Amino acid sequence: MLILILLLSAFTHLWNPVGFPDLFSDEGVYVRRAIEVLAGLGPQESSRYYDHPFFGQLFLASIFKVIGYPDSLHTSQTHSIEMLYLVPRLLMGFLAVIDTFLIYLISKYHYNKKVALIACILFSVMPISWFTRRILLEPIQLTFFLSSTLFAVYTRTEAYKRRTFNENQIKQITDSNKNNDNKIKYSNKITLVLLSGIFLGLSIFTKIPMFVTIPFVGYLIFTNTNRSWKTLGFWFVPVILIPLIWPAYSVAVGHYNDWQRTVIGQMHREGLPLLQRISQLIVIEPVLLFIGIAGLVLSGLKKDLFILLWTIPILLFIFLIDWLWAPYHVFIPLIPPFCILAALFIVKITDLISDRNIQRFLLWTVISAICIFGLVSTTILISRNVTSTQFQTIRFVSQYLGNESNIDHAYDITLVSNPVYSWIFKYIFHKDYVLNEPNIFEYQDVNTSKILLISDAQSESVSQNSERLRELYNNSNLLIKFNGPIDSFDIDKYPYTSMDANFDGLYGIEVRIAKIN
Repeated sequence: MLILILLLSAFTHLWNPVGFPDLFSDEGVYVRRAIEVLAGLGPQESSRYYDHPFFGQLFLASIFKVIGYPDSLHTSQTHSIEMLYLVPRLLMGFLAVIDTFLIYLISKYHYNKKVALIACILFSVMPISWFTRRILLEPIQLTFFLSSTLFAVYTRTEAYKRRTFNENQIKQITDSNKNNDNKIKYSNKITLVLLSGIFLGLSIFTKIPMFVTIPFVGYLIFTNTNRSWKTLGFWFVPVILIPLIWPAYSVAVGHYNDWQRTVIGQMHREGLPLLQRISQLIVIEPVLLFIGIAGLVLSGLKKDLFILLWTIPILLFIFLIDWLWAPYHVFIPLIPPFCILAALFIVKITDLISDRNIQRFLLWTVISAICIFGLVSTTILISRNVTSTQFQTIRFVSQYLGNESNIDHAYDITLVSNPVYSWIFKYIFHKDYVLNEPNIFEYQDVNTSKILLISDAQSESVSQNSERLRELYNNSNLLIKFNGPIDSFDIDKYPYTSMDANFDGLYGIEVRIAKIN
């Protein structure tokens, strides 16, 4: 059954990765930074971009290096542009399948196999799991965090003993052998503790907010090792030292003031407020959220510290820090614990029935109904193509800049665009004048006679705060407009309510040209 669930997870996370979801601006940012690492430009993009630690781009760059991406792709072929996003999105899908297995193991060893199976079924089929399909830091971070949690769970003496000895073997060992075995067992446990600390350190080094899970994993380490402060100290070393690489690097290269300024700026960003985002999440994933909240209340009544310490600090961080700006991906770390909470609630409710046959029938009837509902909803979403307009835009611009009639002018054009496009023209097509992001146009001088503007939902959003970008749009001429698929479905009806988080690809995209006086 676990194999079937993993295959199901592979389908929901790997099917049509290029078509759904749309190409999100941050995806272009993180792929660009990984490409720059491969180009030998260092782990940190510049002093302006200390928005997140640089382990994310190091991780992506290492995978890209192993598989030969993007050099192995031939960008002159028809479908090669899609391949530029297919490869890293497949990587995100594989991480999600690994997450499914990790959720199973964590739930199995802390609770039981029944809870584990239900939790990973929910993670596999519920529509909110599509959040992990994009090339973002949170899906990378989540895999490292779940690995840290699993190693922490493995340190539990009883679980370790069950996996190492059976009753007959324990009776047969001599006193001297017992001492040797205890030494080996202690050594193995310290290894698990250090691995847990290393993976949590890497998770925080990917994106800082995961530091709120330190009390949760630390609690597991402390209670599972007979409340040993010494062992907890071993665990803390990599948890603290690994993320400190980031500020230490800024000091080494003389960017500490930039690091401090950018980190503080990240904490005070404004955009879509939390309450509006929560209302959006409810229409995207009503079933898992409501059952998960019910499970959280029940776990609170049962004083289940394992799931409470996992969930509550993340929720508090979101409510306290992300109140004014809560992008949907900050909720990705909450998906696994909410799947476990929902599984716990379903199991606890069905356990109230005394008749075992009715209990078993009702349990799997409920799970089957939720599974079918989730799978159908997710399949409808992931089968949609919401990126066609974006790839049409890339093809048109590449042909326009490479057209023989424009060859004399191609080197005299500055491209202003969403990051999902800019890295392709800068590092794949090797165009000289490409701004990484549209907001850079606000303060950077342009030394070419023309500007090519890709105007989409993201750049229009930036232009609301950029007078210079609005002026560029008003003084430019339209070359072509590609209409998005917004009219092909009703975003107010479930499951298309998820499309509200795919606005970059849903609406029309204009390619415009402007001459500089």
